[in-house]
Amino acid sequence: MESPNITTDRLALLALKSHVTSDPKRFLATNWSTSTSVCNWIGVTCGSKNLRVTVLNLTGMGLVGTISSHLGNLSFLSRLNIVNNSFQGFLPNNLANLHRLKFINLGNNKFGGEIPSWFGSFTRLQNLYLFGNNFTGSIPSSLCHLPKLESLNLGNNNLRGQIPVKIGNLSTLKTLHLGTNQLSGSIFPLQYWEPTIFDFSKMV
Repeated sequence: MESPNITTDRLALLALKSHVTSDPKRFLATNWSTSTSVCNWIGVTCGSKNLRVTVLNLTGMGLVGTISSHLGNLSFLSRLNIVNNSFQGFLPNNLANLHRLKFINLGNNKFGGEIPSWFGSFTRLQNLYLFGNNFTGSIPSSLCHLPKLESLNLGNNNLRGQIPVKIGNLSTLKTLHLGTNQLSGSIFPLQYWEPTIFDFSKMV
């Protein structure tokens, strides 16, 4: 029998499933079932001690749909990877509750709207990949205050405006991709960096 806490996680994932309008490989349709433990569902990993969902990896499943706000109830989630699908719409504000996140990859989907400023509240975040979407507006300055950020990829969106100068103050940042946007400005001098990769190509 599932604990009340893992039941919360199961309901959050079932809400996500209900927002999926196309599951061509039937990964979720055939596997995400109330008759099996959520920890055995495809793409789901639970912690060994607390038996809460810590990883959600739906990479390349061809899923079409939107993100349920209930996903913000996965309070132990540390890795969220849904790259290479066709999720669309805005990112729900309830995702701001996922303060344990260290890794986020929403790349190569169809998300739109502005990049939410609440990404800047994820103090444990090390990798943020939002490339290949339809994000608009400017880069939120809150991203300049992520103390553990190592990799940031915002390439291939519809971002405009000035690059926040304070990105250059991120002492842990190793890779930065901002190319294929309509950005301008400079982040130099880079006070702390010894970055391995820059990509500012096709910014204007």
